[in-house]
Amino acid sequence: MEKVITANNIEEILASDKPVLVDFWAVWCGPCRVLGPTVDEIASEYEGRAIVAKCNVDDCEDICDRFGIRNIPTLIYFKNGEAVARTSGLVSRADIEAKLNELL
Repeated sequence: MEKVITANNIEEILASDKPVLVDFWAVWCGPCRVLGPTVDEIASEYEGRAIVAKCNVDDCEDICDRFGIRNIPTLIYFKNGEAVARTSGLVSRADIEAKLNELL
């Protein structure tokens, strides 16, 4: 199950000793709605091995500014609290899983 990023919990989530994938998205974004179910499935499959979180860009402007989010969907992969990779736009499930597996 994915977590929802807020200003109150982002530091705790990024401090995880597990890899963290954050999906920056918006309700009104068509590509985000296409990618969303894939991210949800990955969250279930990687439960216990990685943290998968979602950040609605309309609710978290400060967080988006902090990570330079200019396009959505954007996926940022974190390890030990540091951003180590990112993708923007639609990406395949295989690509997401490959990146996560590199971090495990």
